[in-house]
Amino acid sequence: MSGGKQRAPRPSTPSGSTAATGLAAPLNPGRIAAYVGLAVLGALVGIAGALVQAAWFPAGLLLALLAAAGLFHGGRRLFGTQLGALAPAAGWLISIVVLLGGRPEGDYVFGDELGLTLFMLGGMAVAVICATMSRSPQQGADSGRPGR
Repeated sequence: MSGGKQRAPRPSTPSGSTAATGLAAPLNPGRIAAYVGLAVLGALVGIAGALVQAAWFPAGLLLALLAAAGLFHGGRRLFGTQLGALAPAAGWLISIVVLLGGRPEGDYVFGDELGLTLFMLGGMAVAVICATMSRSPQQGADSGRPGR
């Protein structure tokens, strides 16, 4: 053998000790179907919210925003990822843009009011808040503090 350096063996990581998350995780058809289901549910909440906020303006707007916030936060908590909040938010936003967009004749489906603008901006703000909030600590998880 030549007088070269010998390589030290690489430290091996225990297989299965850390699961891949996010984009590195393998595709799971059940999880993809759940995200699509959340997007469809977000679209339904958006349609219902557009109808309710126009019917009962002050209270309906709050009710519609609370329903959207509940769905976005529930998706975030259910999956524990940002995509859990963004999937229903995407369905919600697409349905709102379609409903609130004008027709070629110049008419709007629900009219041009302040409530519609508040519903759209408020819902987008709630979606961003739910998608960017920190993960809640899990019960029984090690806090990392010595002595516990």
